[in-house]
Amino acid sequence: MPSLPVVQDEQDIQRQVAQERERLLRQAGLQRDEVQHFRRPTERAFTKSEREQVTILLGGLTTRHEEMIHAGLEGLGYKIALVPTPVKADFQAGKEYGNNGQCNPTYFTVGALVNYLKDLRDKQGLPTEQILSNYVFLTAGACGPCRFGMYEAEYRLALRNSGFDGFRVMLFQQKGGLDQASVEAGLEMDLNFFLTILNAIFIGDLLNELAYQIRPYEVVPGQTDAVFARCMVIMQKLIRQKNYNEITGGFVAHLMAKVAPVANANDAEKFLDQLRSDYFIDGLRECLELIQSEIEVDFTRPKPIVKVTGEFWAQTTEGDGNFRMFPFLEGQGAEVLVEPVTTWILYLLNQARMYAGDSRGLVNDQPIPTWNLKQRLTHEFAYRKKMFTLELAKKIILREYNRLRDALGGTTHAQIDQLELQRMGHPYYNARSAGGEGHLEVAKNIYYTSKGYCHMVLSLKPFGCMPSTQSDGAQAAVINHFPDMIYIPIETSGEGDINAHSRVQMALGEAKAKCKEEFHQAVERSGYTLEQIRSYVARRPELRRPVQNLGHHEGIAGKAAQFILQVSEQMKKEETRVQGQVKELTGSANHG
Repeated sequence: MPSLPVVQDEQDIQRQVAQERERLLRQAGLQRDEVQHFRRPTERAFTKSEREQVTILLGGLTTRHEEMIHAGLEGLGYKIALVPTPVKADFQAGKEYGNNGQCNPTYFTVGALVNYLKDLRDKQGLPTEQILSNYVFLTAGACGPCRFGMYEAEYRLALRNSGFDGFRVMLFQQKGGLDQASVEAGLEMDLNFFLTILNAIFIGDLLNELAYQIRPYEVVPGQTDAVFARCMVIMQKLIRQKNYNEITGGFVAHLMAKVAPVANANDAEKFLDQLRSDYFIDGLRECLELIQSEIEVDFTRPKPIVKVTGEFWAQTTEGDGNFRMFPFLEGQGAEVLVEPVTTWILYLLNQARMYAGDSRGLVNDQPIPTWNLKQRLTHEFAYRKKMFTLELAKKIILREYNRLRDALGGTTHAQIDQLELQRMGHPYYNARSAGGEGHLEVAKNIYYTSKGYCHMVLSLKPFGCMPSTQSDGAQAAVINHFPDMIYIPIETSGEGDINAHSRVQMALGEAKAKCKEEFHQAVERSGYTLEQIRSYVARRPELRRPVQNLGHHEGIAGKAAQFILQVSEQMKKEETRVQGQVKELTGSANHG
C-alpha cells in the first residue's frame, strides 16, 4: 500500500522555498546582503530651557533680509548669528565634505556652515563639544522633486565628515512647519514669530528693491549704500523693540476670536494691531525723508532694466553663488529688478488654494457618495473654511505690503496677482507641476516683458536644476510667441564666471540698444533737446530726488525715457502757464 504524502504547514513550506532561493542565488553568484533601510538620525532637540545659551544660525537670503530677521528674532529673546554670504571657498568645502552630484546652492550653503563652525573652533578657540551644545542651524527644507529635498541629509553628512557629528539642524519645512518637538520647543512658532518674520521680509523686500532702483543713477558713487545702511539701523531698532507680549485682547478682539481663525483674543488683538498700527510705516517714512534729502540722482542717463528670475536661492543670493551677478550687471550699466521674497509666500498660498480646490468633494482621493449628505456637508464646510483662511491670509499680506510700499514712496513694484501669473504661465508650464518656482519662471518672463517693465529677463538657476531645466524647455515656446523678448538662462556653479558674464554681456548688448532706442524716441517725442531737459532738471532739486513716481508710458520700460517724457510735460505746462501770464500782463498794459 503506497504511503500517504507528508502534510507540511505553511511556515515550513515558506522556509524551504526561502532556503532553495538562497541556494540558487549563491550558485549564480547573486547572494544578497541584508537590507539596511535608511533611518533618519535622531538628534537632541533644541528646548526652551536652552534658549539663553544656544545661538541660532541663519543664512540663505539677501543681507538686508537676514539683518532684519536677525534683529526681529533678537527682539523675541533669541540669540541669533548670521552665517556669512557664501563664497567660492565655501563651495569647495561643500564639495569636499559632501556627496557628488549635488546642486550649487547645496555646496555653497553647506560649505558656508561648515567653514563658520571651523572658524569658531580653529580661530576663536571654542571646543567642538561647546559648539555642538551652544549652536543650532535653522534652514529651509522640502520634499519636492528636486535635490532641495536632500539638503538636510547633505548638511548632516558634511557636518559629520568635517568633525561636527551631532550638530543640530532644525528644518523649517515648506509644508508642515518646523521639524522639532512642539512641547517646550526652543523656537516657538507662534504668532509673535510669524508676524516678526513677515514684517522683516516685507521691509527687506522693499528696502532691497528701492536700493537697486536708485544705485545705478546716483550722482555720488556709494551714497546709496551709505544711506540705506542708516535706514537699516532705523528699521532694525524698530523691529527689535516691537513687544507683542504687551498687546492684549480687548472687546473687539474677543468677538473676533470667536469667528476668525485665531487661537485666542490676544492673538486677535495682535492681528488688529498689525492692521491698524503705523509702527513700521512711520519708520519707513523716516527712511524716505533720509533717502530724499541725502541722495542725488540723474535720471537722464538711460539704463537697461534687467529682471532677475530663476531658482529661489540662485536669484536671491548676493555672492559667488550666482557669479556675483547683481554687481556685475550694475557694473555693466544696467538697473537690476530683483525679486521680492513676498512673491514666493503668495505663490505658496495660491498653490495651497489650487490644491484645495482640486480635492474638493474627495476623501482619500475618492469622491464622497451622493447619499452621504452628512459627510458631504462636513467636507464642504471644511473646504470653505480653508479657502476663507487662505484668502484672508493673502489679503492681509497684500494690504500690509502695500501700506509699507506706499510709506516708502510707492515706486517699488506692487505684488502681481498670482492668478494672473497662473493664467499667463499655465499654457506653457502646467501650474500643478510642483518643484522650484513652478510656473513662475515662465509667467514672470511673459509678464515683465509684455507689460513693458524690463528690457531683458535673466534667469539664474543651479547647474542641472530639474524644475528650472523644465522651465527653460517651456521658454523656447514662449520666445517663439514673443519674438521681441530678450531672455537668457544662466546655470550657476562654483566655476564658469567668465563664460556666464560673457553670455550675459551679449544679451545685455541687445537690451542696451533697445533701451537707447526708446530713450532717443522719448527725447524726440518730448519736443526738447536733451541739453534743454538737463538744464531744466539742474535748476530744480526736486527732479534730482531718487524717489519719484514717473508713471508708466505704454511700450517704454526704461526709467530715463519715462523721466524725459514726464519732465517734458512739466516743461510744457510751465511754458503754457508763463505764456498765459505774459498775455495777461500784456493785455492789462494795452488796456491801460
